[in-house]
Amino acid sequence: MKLQPTTTNLLPQLKVCGLTKQGQIQELIAMNTDFLGFIFYEKSPRYVLNHLSLEEISTLEHRGKVGVFVNEEVDIIVKIVQHANLNFVQLHGDESNDFITELRQKLNPEVGIIKVIRIGSNTAENQNKITQILDLQQATCNLQPITYYLFDTDSKAFGGTGKQFDWNMLNEFEIPLPYFLSGGISEENIENIDTLKQQPFALDINSKFETEPGNKNIDRIKKFKTLYQQNK
Repeated sequence: MKLQPTTTNLLPQLKVCGLTKQGQIQELIAMNTDFLGFIFYEKSPRYVLNHLSLEEISTLEHRGKVGVFVNEEVDIIVKIVQHANLNFVQLHGDESNDFITELRQKLNPEVGIIKVIRIGSNTAENQNKITQILDLQQATCNLQPITYYLFDTDSKAFGGTGKQFDWNMLNEFEIPLPYFLSGGISEENIENIDTLKQQPFALDINSKFETEPGNKNIDRIKKFKTLYQQNK
């Protein structure tokens, strides 16, 4: 079972989230972007179904199509995954372990699950939150419901803030799965990723590379990708 796009190097892979425009998606595919993120949260300004249909997403020839969901019903997620031919489900809300286990059972085994851990400004509260989530994952590891974690900055809007959380907090934990790093990643802080003891499996970029919500600056994304490759 292959759960991630193939890669020929050890660099962090790249996910561009909040996509809404067909032409920009094709440009990102042409530049070998590893993951394409589509937001299925109606309150988001990047809600993909305001711009693209499930059929249009299903016809995209890419192995890293990620559907982002926030506190959605299991059966609705499964239906969208099937109709849009998604490769990954990203859970960005407050989904319980029981919810994730049920979702895992109903999804095609080839579909991976990315669980987001949202990090706020209260250090003690965040450390406790991360500890509880990681301990719970280890306690149920025989079920293997989660493929990757994703660490993002907490917000009432569930992401897309363009703000960075304290990445040093991740050095306090042994993270049992590969993880995506998100939250305000840009050219200005790319070098700080080297301070992480456990390097991210992938970088997740969004609002920092937009001219408006859902409208990506492809040239800037290309320059960013070149920069972090050179930085390694």
